[in-house]
Amino acid sequence: MRASTRRPRRALGAAVAVLASALLVAGCSASGGDGGGGSEQTSAPREVFLQPIAAEGPDPFTASTVNPAAAPPPATVPPDPPASATTAPDLTVREVTGSTPGLYGGTRSVASCDVERQVALLAEDPATSRAFAEAAGIPESRVASWLRGLTPVQLRADTRVTNHGLRDGRATAFQSVLQSGTAVLVDQYGAPRVRCACGNPLRSPVAVQGAVQSGRPWSGYRPDRVVVVRPTTTIVNSLVIVNVVDDTWIERRTGSDGERDHRPAVPPPCDPDTCDPATTPLPDTEPSTRPDGSVTPRESVPPAPSERRPQHDQEALQRVRRWPNPSRTRPRWRTSSRATPERTSRRPSRGDLRRARGRGCA
Repeated sequence: MRASTRRPRRALGAAVAVLASALLVAGCSASGGDGGGGSEQTSAPREVFLQPIAAEGPDPFTASTVNPAAAPPPATVPPDPPASATTAPDLTVREVTGSTPGLYGGTRSVASCDVERQVALLAEDPATSRAFAEAAGIPESRVASWLRGLTPVQLRADTRVTNHGLRDGRATAFQSVLQSGTAVLVDQYGAPRVRCACGNPLRSPVAVQGAVQSGRPWSGYRPDRVVVVRPTTTIVNSLVIVNVVDDTWIERRTGSDGERDHRPAVPPPCDPDTCDPATTPLPDTEPSTRPDGSVTPRESVPPAPSERRPQHDQEALQRVRRWPNPSRTRPRWRTSSRATPERTSRRPSRGDLRRARGRGCA
């Protein structure tokens, strides 16, 4: 009964996820879920802001905390003619799991954002820190520790998010597309949570309809290649990112500034320069999306019979390994229930008797 009731839910969740993804490119005043965060939706009801790499955007929370020592992404030139407001086509936005190799980039042993500066800027203004915590969905007392648990990286695809500005001491939510190369802080589920150029907290995008894109598109911008990062259902200990300096793989521990960066023991199946998060297929083992926007893991597949060794086989193998020579038979006295020496049919000789008397055993 349980299996028969769960399958329609997964099918319904997948159908609604596709429908919701098709609406994410457009912008609307819908709020709730992870995108709302308790902040006000003050942008135009059908507006999505295009935000280039270094642009602060409207109502930044703090000054930029982008690390100038990190290698800058390739320069982009706006196309001609520039567009200030265009209607977004109804397209299916691609979902990419936060742990996907190559989704993020960076420079080995160099953080793309100065986390400690971000902590200090928020600590200087309690009202700003309070609004930041509300928008991020965390307790105000945990702002510093939460920021220190994030990982500085760079986006490698134009990414849809719910952004937040600071106006009159309150967080204001708006939908935006962040340009590939933007420095962000991601959480332990692989989701972008802070935009370092303005200190704005980020959340998952809100499903919207009938959007108008606001801002100047950058060179290479294509609405059909915009991605939405889907948080993982379990905590990830490291992210496999692309070194933007030499196009090699880097494994970066989550919550670190890159001081322990190293090459992954098992590299991804694609080359760093060709592993495009906007086109790389998602593995079938990724969690499915529910209608409410949350994710649920799929049923785990048991290993093949050849991969599982029965417990009694393992115990037998250990016994064989402990015995020095399996082909050697054990002594007869060990197999008997009573440890008595084996009897012999030979009668004692006179010499045996004399030797016994000499020992005092007569």
